[in-house]
Amino acid sequence: MTILTMPQGRRLTIDNVLLAILVILLGVAAVDSAQVPKSIAFVAGAVLNILPFFLISIGLAAYASATGADNLIGKAFQGRTTVAIVGASLMGALSPFCSCGVIPIIVALLAMGVPLAPVLAFCIASPLMDPAMFALTAGVLGFDFAIAKTVIAIGMGLFAGFATMAMVGAGYLTNPMRDEIGDGGCGGSKVRAPKAVVWKFWQEPARVEKARDNLLKNGFFLGKMLLLAYLLESLMVRYIPAGLVATYLGGDGPGAIVIATLAGIPAYLNGTAALPLVGQLISQGMSPGAAMAFLAGGSVTSIPAAMAMWVILRPTVFAAYVACSLVGAVLAGLGYQFWLSL
Repeated sequence: MTILTMPQGRRLTIDNVLLAILVILLGVAAVDSAQVPKSIAFVAGAVLNILPFFLISIGLAAYASATGADNLIGKAFQGRTTVAIVGASLMGALSPFCSCGVIPIIVALLAMGVPLAPVLAFCIASPLMDPAMFALTAGVLGFDFAIAKTVIAIGMGLFAGFATMAMVGAGYLTNPMRDEIGDGGCGGSKVRAPKAVVWKFWQEPARVEKARDNLLKNGFFLGKMLLLAYLLESLMVRYIPAGLVATYLGGDGPGAIVIATLAGIPAYLNGTAALPLVGQLISQGMSPGAAMAFLAGGSVTSIPAAMAMWVILRPTVFAAYVACSLVGAVLAGLGYQFWLSL
């Protein structure tokens, strides 16, 4: 949000995403006015196509919030380390946390003495997929892609968890958190003191209100991100030659997949916004394996996510986190491309 101070001392709040949409439209109008109505029509058509999946997505998120289903997270870290890695990877793919929203959970887990291996497994699997993201991914890229991405989320969590366990066993990655980090704050209470899940939340007025608030909040957030994404997609259709994408990202070999993985670090904006953009890149010649690698790597190693992890993890642990993410994304892209070729 951008806050402007008015002459009378009143403050006007402007949403940065909506402001970016307005600035882009004004910029396009200045250089190619004929494109503006075409972009608006493109966005309107895309929104109508995705609307059912969008409604399912925000509905699932509101239900999870109102029932307190995220309080089940702590159970995934019980038992032996190997069992906890599997549980953390599965829970990560189901939990409704983005790469930054998962930070308080990670801090709380590490502060409680949970082994690093399952924590990193959860940390890497969680941003990749959740029920709401599954619905959106299915709507934009198809059910097969959504199912594959879910499997990859779990697989990348397992890869990170067992790789970390091996490094810890070899004497590396001890004392993972920086000294000045606390215990996860209120966000970590889901782990430290989990509450019972109330599946029939509509019987409690407070939970109904929470569901409504979550529905409105996520609806606004995801809605504006989709508008921005589809606007950018319309400009990609107009100005980016399809041959350029096909040349660098169209092959099914490791080169295109590595490039896509690395491109996800600076270019990945948001899980919601990335889907339409990747859909357009695929239509312009991007290979499915490269698309999967971009989404898998970008959701974990994007600049905002990396900055958040850098703040809480010691450099050696942060390096392991990035390495597991990038290697896992490349393997995911190669594996998905190989699967499609069978």
